[in-house]
This record gives sequence, C-alpha cells and structure tokens, in this order.
Amino acid sequence: MKEEKQVENEELHRGLEERHIQLMAIGGAIGVGLFLGSAGAINKAGPALLLTYIVAGAILFFIMRALGEVAVEKPVAGSFSSYANDYISPLAGYLTGWTYWFMWIVTCMAEVTAVGVYINFWFPSIPQWLSALGAVICMTLVNLVAVKAFGEFEFWFALIKVVTIIAMIVVGVVMITTGFGNGGVATGISNLWSNGGFFPNGFSGPISALAMVAFAFVGIELIGVTAGEAKNPDKTIPSAINKVFWRIMIFYVGALAVMMSIYPWDKIGTIGSPFVLIFSNLGISAAAGIINFVVLTAALSACNSGIFTTGRMLYNLSREGLAPKMFGELSKAQVPKNGILVSSFCMLIGVFLNYVVPGKVFSYVTSVATFAGIFVWFIILLAQMKFRKKLNKEQVSKLKFPMPLYPLTNYISMAFLFFVLVVMCFSPDTLIAVIVGPVWLLILVCCYYGFGLAKNENKEIADDEEVSEAS
Repeated sequence: MKEEKQVENEELHRGLEERHIQLMAIGGAIGVGLFLGSAGAINKAGPALLLTYIVAGAILFFIMRALGEVAVEKPVAGSFSSYANDYISPLAGYLTGWTYWFMWIVTCMAEVTAVGVYINFWFPSIPQWLSALGAVICMTLVNLVAVKAFGEFEFWFALIKVVTIIAMIVVGVVMITTGFGNGGVATGISNLWSNGGFFPNGFSGPISALAMVAFAFVGIELIGVTAGEAKNPDKTIPSAINKVFWRIMIFYVGALAVMMSIYPWDKIGTIGSPFVLIFSNLGISAAAGIINFVVLTAALSACNSGIFTTGRMLYNLSREGLAPKMFGELSKAQVPKNGILVSSFCMLIGVFLNYVVPGKVFSYVTSVATFAGIFVWFIILLAQMKFRKKLNKEQVSKLKFPMPLYPLTNYISMAFLFFVLVVMCFSPDTLIAVIVGPVWLLILVCCYYGFGLAKNENKEIADDEEVSEAS
C-alpha cells in the first residue's frame, strides 16, 4: 500500500536541477531577519551571539542530515509529513502536514504585508494592500506555470541575498584590516571584546537569544520538500545538506562578526542598518535603496517558497486521505494547482486580517508559526529514528546518506529543541508561542477524530495486516 503512494507522488514533475536546490539550500538559511532582525539578538547576547549561531548551526546540520537520510531513500513531495505518516503514525503525519502548511501561510501573511512597506520606500502613493496583492498573484502564477519556474525564481532570489552578504563581508574585512571606507583608520576586531567583554550580559545573554536564532533558521527544511521534484535526489540532496553548516558559518557568523567588529555591539540597532552603513561608507549613495531591494526579494522569496510548500503539503495530505481529494489533483504542468490556489487565497485573507484584526490577536496566530518550526524539526528527528529501527543491518549498511553518529546526534538535537522551548517560557514575547502551539495541535487532534480520519488509519493497519498474513 505504501509503495502505491510513492508511485502516485512520482506524478509530480522532477524539474528542479542541482543549481536550483543548491541555491534554495542557501536561501533557506538566510532570511529577512539577518538584514532587519539581527539587532534584537545582538542586544540580548552581544558578541557572544556568534556562539549561539555556531551551536544552533551544528544542531540544524544534524536535523538536516536526519531528513536527508530518509529523503534520499524516499524522495516524495510530502517529505517529513509523509515520513511521519509512514514511520510514526497517520496522526503524526496529519499533525505535521497541517502544522507546516499553517506555518507557511502565516509566515507568508507577514511577508506579503511587508512587501507593501518595501515598495512604499520607492512609491509612497501605492497602497500597501495593492503591493501585497500583486506579490501573491505574481508568485502564484509562477508556481502554476511549472516547478522549474519556481526553481528559477528561487535561484535568482537566493543569489541576490548571497551576493549582497558576501559583498558586505568582503568590504567589512577591508575596512577592518586597511581602514578603506573608514577614513583610513583600520577598525580591527577589538569591538568584539572591548565593550563589556565578549559576554557583556553574562552567559544568560546567548541563551536568551536562542529562540530568536532558532526562528531565523525556520524554512531551512524546505530542501526536503524539494526532494520529490529533484531531477537527481541521490546527488543533489546530500550535496545541498552537507554544505548547510558552512553556509551558516559564512552568512550568519561571518556577517555578524564583521558587523560587530566595525560597530560596537551596543550601538547596532540605534545607528541604522549595518548593511546600509557599510555600503554608505564606500560612497554608495544608493545603499539604502540597494538593501531595500535585497530585503524585498527576500520577502518575495519567502512568499514563493511558501506557495510551493503549502501546495505540496496539501497534495501529500490528500494522497494520504488526510485532506480533501481535490488537493491531490495535478495540472497539465504537473503541479498541485488546487493546493496552490487555496493556499494563495488564504494568504490574501491574512493580508486583509492584518488590517482589521487587532495586532495582539494576529501575533497570537503568528506565534504558532514559531512553535511549528521546532515541532517539525522534532518530528524529522523522530521519523528518522523510526525509519532506521525498521531496517536490518544489511539495509543500514546500504544507506546512501546515513545520519552521522546515530542515535547520539538525534538525542542531542532533541534535547536542544526542548531547551529552546524552555527558554521561550521565560520571555513574554515567546511565551505565547509555547501556549498557543499546543492549543493548535489539540485543535488538529480534535479535527482528526471529529472528521473520522482515524478510521482511515485503522483501515490502513488492517490492510497492512492482511498483506502481512498473505505473505
């Protein structure tokens, strides 16, 4: 029965090439938060924030390796939702799929609303809602054309972010070592320890920034979702995942180390965007406009990825009998058209709600997205463990991309995720996520049993038992 599901998932067109997935892997690790939201984390931890990113980056690498082990053996569009269904339980697959779908819907609600703000930088007379509407329509059309169109847009969106960050790091290193762009005075790296020390707020500083750092990486698991449409998943998925840690070291640790070397950590956030300041010091008068363009493409990239992912999640849930059958239909271009259209419509509702619903109510909904990322990462680790336990020694020896140091790295990563949730309980800004997240899961469980979806689970178990007895 599970073999039939895999064949059905293969109906999706494998149109994503290696360069698409490589850049998506980079783009998934670089969010708008690096350009706009890094100041908040720096103010909490100071230069010690670099350690937080190193530790979190290592954990995310192990989580992605766990996902990669199963994704290479079973490259399907539903990815971790499908793995949770097959190796944990149909209920786990249901919770994972719908929670991840909702996470991207809410994320895109915020991103497309932000698009309006970025467009207003150049065109103040254009209403924000109109820019948001245009963004959703454009990205929806891209996803409906073909999966390769999605891949091309993500490739160029990610490339813009990568080039900007590398340029900032290179220029920053030149300023640090030669003083070029800083009146000929080399800044050095003493700012990393001369303003209250490397741990200006004590060891509690980098710990309190854990939640913000973890949220910055939400979306990196998108690599797994692309496996179902990758041309050569055996090659592209391992290649992309193996570079995750070093990309985090370069684009986060490298960029932040340069920022905090040039400017005192306690001044960042009060003197404007460090990206804008560094480029402005080179005499680039359009620096603010350039960074605004980069952040705009980052927001559009999130919207593009969100529409792609939500469509595939609904497609997989439908094939598993956990969502309406209409979401399992493919267009002539072999994309899940109904899932894409319904998800895009939900994003537009979010744009409307963002203006009519009080801010606090909307933040409660958004908090589910932050909880969802941690929940999905935990499911990825658990599903990989369940997958591995079903294999005999010979099958394990033939794994193409095995999880390193299994199962020790699984337990360490799970403990880290649990610790992040504990840390979130001590901050009013993140406590709501720890409260609302479980409530969301409880609502899904009620829907699962209320709509009789558990009957499908019992039927599948009975079918598997019949097959087992017959064999």
